[in-house]
Amino acid sequence: MDFIQQIAERIVGLRDALDLSMEEVAEQCGVPVHVLAEYESGQVDIPVSFLHELSAAYGVEMTALMFGSEPTMHSYYITRAGKGIKVERTGAYSYQDLAAGFQHRVMAPFMVTVEPHEDEAPKALNTHEGQEFNYVVEGTLEITVAGKVNVLHEGDSIMFDAKKPHGMRALDGKRVKMLAIIS
Repeated sequence: MDFIQQIAERIVGLRDALDLSMEEVAEQCGVPVHVLAEYESGQVDIPVSFLHELSAAYGVEMTALMFGSEPTMHSYYITRAGKGIKVERTGAYSYQDLAAGFQHRVMAPFMVTVEPHEDEAPKALNTHEGQEFNYVVEGTLEITVAGKVNVLHEGDSIMFDAKKPHGMRALDGKRVKMLAIIS
């Protein structure tokens, strides 16, 4: 079964288990009902930012929504090089969760790979509660935050209010690897 479809089924299951309507969940998570319906259909990509909102709103571990298993560690959790749980969400982005086994996280660290697509602006701008920190490990990243286009090179970082519309793309025809921390 497709990864996005599995997440969609877990979202529907959570809503059913909590006896919540689509309208209630959509309002709590700040998305229109038709967008939630698209997420629940499993036919469209589900942004990590939405999963972060949903997990915070209903006290569910984001790892459980993404991977179907509850984290078990509470003192510390080690992720060895290249061993984080990988999420292939779209052709443009993949996420590697660097702390999937840690309970009750107040931030979510990911290694994100952004594939290049020439002459293409970010397809969709995301917004979510909290803050986001991005550190470019490899490549050149264009990131738009609140209408301002910024170019980050290896070693550059940006922190921003995640309620501001934001999106990214790889430049120079090369993939970008970056550390993203969402709180």
